[in-house]
Amino acid sequence: MSRVPSERARATATSTDRAQSHVVGVVLLLGVTVIAMGALTATVGTVVEQNAAAADADRVANDLDAALDPVEATGRHRGHVSFADGRLSAASRDLRLLDDDGVVQHVETDALVFEAGRNRIAFVAGAIVRGRPGSASLRDPPLVTASRGDGGVLVVGAPRVGDPNAVGGERVSLTLATNVSHERFDHGDGHWRVAIETTTPGPFARWFDETGATVERRDIDDDGVTSVVASYDGERSAYLVVHTLRTEVEA
Repeated sequence: MSRVPSERARATATSTDRAQSHVVGVVLLLGVTVIAMGALTATVGTVVEQNAAAADADRVANDLDAALDPVEATGRHRGHVSFADGRLSAASRDLRLLDDDGVVQHVETDALVFEAGRNRIAFVAGAIVRGRPGSASLRDPPLVTASRGDGGVLVVGAPRVGDPNAVGGERVSLTLATNVSHERFDHGDGHWRVAIETTTPGPFARWFDETGATVERRDIDDDGVTSVVASYDGERSAYLVVHTLRTEVEA
């Protein structure tokens, strides 16, 4: 004969079920919380690392700006560059002054390039560029000065970095030693163009456009590196000043 559970038995069973459900719910909540905290910690860690790397790149840009002073410095000069992690090396780059007939003067300016992960700082043609191709910006513009409108004067500075040895690693502190000399070339009147070779043509093109030049991009010497070519209206007196830095890296 079946027996109907008493009210006390039913209440006990219900309480037990509720207790078990409560425990399971707490365990699930704790699991979700642990997972969320782990994801948050990873995200925060990534953000901290990215901010630290960005701050490191900013420091390198400031150091290069202080250490390499092609216009004001003459003779021996020493500056310091430090970074937590990365590599500083030279790269082959060219600057050209052109007229209607072609290249009038070609200067092997070369460049100093700092790279650390997604961060990149380059000193080229007197400009300091931050960022990689496609997302770069000018911290300092190139050494090009032109009169507004038709005619006037065009003055182009061409800092020659040289070919210093590369230095990389963690917690790097190095000295940039330069021995700067200047040579000025008077090219007279003509219709002039300036071509700067760079792997980050975007910010150069925007800057030249904002200063009133007509801009095109092309690989002049077929070496795979684009030159930003800025053309100036009217006949101008052109001067090109070569700043030879003779840069040496002392780790």
